[in-house]
Amino acid sequence: MSDLLWPGDERAGELVGPRALVDAMVRVEAAWLAALVGQGVAPGSAYDDLTHLVHDDDAAVIAERAEPSGNPVVPLVSLLRDRLESRNADAARWLHRGLTSQDVLDTALSLCLRDVLDRVSRDLYAQRDTLADLADRHRDTIMVGRTLTQPAVPITFGVKVAGWLDGLLYTSESVAGAREDLPVQLGGAAGTMAAAVELAGVDQVPGLVRATVRGLELPGASPWHGNRGRVTRTGDALVRCTDAWGRVANDVLTLSRPEIGELSEGTGGGSSTMPHKHNPVLSVLIRRAALTGPMAAAQLHLAAAEANDERPDGAWHTEWASLRDLGRRSVAAGSQTSDLLENLQVHPGRMKDNLAAALPGVLAEQRAMAELAGHELGDGTGDDPAGYLGMSSAIIDATIERAGRSR
Repeated sequence: MSDLLWPGDERAGELVGPRALVDAMVRVEAAWLAALVGQGVAPGSAYDDLTHLVHDDDAAVIAERAEPSGNPVVPLVSLLRDRLESRNADAARWLHRGLTSQDVLDTALSLCLRDVLDRVSRDLYAQRDTLADLADRHRDTIMVGRTLTQPAVPITFGVKVAGWLDGLLYTSESVAGAREDLPVQLGGAAGTMAAAVELAGVDQVPGLVRATVRGLELPGASPWHGNRGRVTRTGDALVRCTDAWGRVANDVLTLSRPEIGELSEGTGGGSSTMPHKHNPVLSVLIRRAALTGPMAAAQLHLAAAEANDERPDGAWHTEWASLRDLGRRSVAAGSQTSDLLENLQVHPGRMKDNLAAALPGVLAEQRAMAELAGHELGDGTGDDPAGYLGMSSAIIDATIERAGRSR
């Protein structure tokens, strides 16, 4: 069910939703069980396909039963064992042996967040192409450059778009790095893998880990129960996305004000009482994500700073909802940004008119620089703003080239 208080939540589909998380936890249990059997630790009869053991309504049941243990893994394992017992007692007996709850939940969240980052990456790639084309198309569309809300100097809309694109390129690099740093968690009760060693022996434990890593297609890593840097890195990458998208949305919101009128959303939203309104709803919702994302990431950093002992008491638990919300909201904002950019309406005539209205003030810097350099200029009233665009075209070319190299 979509979140009534987060319009656009449905864009995230099932990502990091209850069923997705349950399915991911089952995948972890299945991969470990298969590794135990495959490495000869558990008998061949202990293998079983766990995929169809859970149903759509099980997430609610698991949630209701999670409080006594403080996490959803314990009731999930109990449910799986109950359903396995009647058809495969050996599988029920070996299920989860050598793991602890944090192993399963951390690894399941890695799987869910990998899907989130993949979805965000697809939107970023599409946005690169859209912005590169937009920057090139409007490299000569002259407009007012504004600083601290006031007219400053002439720019082109193309160089503004190149600024948006530059932010997304940096963000893409962060997402790619985080995507490769979401490993399995296989530490056992206190991060020493003692239970796995007791079951299999020291020599076989690396093989168990490798088999599980292959089964889940996640990177391997030493146990990281108390070291939450990978979690904060993922959160930070998602916030960099909402930061970059928020910057675009902020510009659209400002420039779509009727008194400016230089941009508009392709499909604006209406009002419940004012039929004349053409609200820039996508930009508003993207800005909402940009304003809330940093707080979710801050919670992840707080949890990392408060981690203690070999497994944290409470700090770890605060990560789960923060990761879910940040993941879903970032996906929704990415989808909304793609729609915004694909249908963005640019009004060069208004840009030109607003620039003309800002003359001669927007050329004051040019006159000051010309005087210092000993150049001759007129009184400013007949000067051409197109003659004071600096390296705009070169900046656009460099950014577009970088976008092409990063694809």
